[in-house]
Amino acid sequence: MKIHTATILVSAAFALSACQSQPVSQSVIDFNTEFACVAGTVGGAIVGGMAGATIGAGTGQIAAIGGGIGLGGVVGNLLTCRYR
Repeated sequence: MKIHTATILVSAAFALSACQSQPVSQSVIDFNTEFACVAGTVGGAIVGGMAGATIGAGTGQIAAIGGGIGLGGVVGNLLTCRYR
């Protein structure tokens, strides 16, 4: 149970890391946008994997975890990445 709590806290930290004030220079803006994109993708994958771990048992659970990681990563990417 401690591992699940730590995973939730790390996921929340990644999600909150995207909430930053607007920087001044364009290079800093590009870096922050890239960081938010990566953080959202990784955070979504973590949350999706945790959700998948609660489903099924045995081999089905492994497939659910893999699917949750993939789907969570895609959703996290879509929510945080701003493509020009």
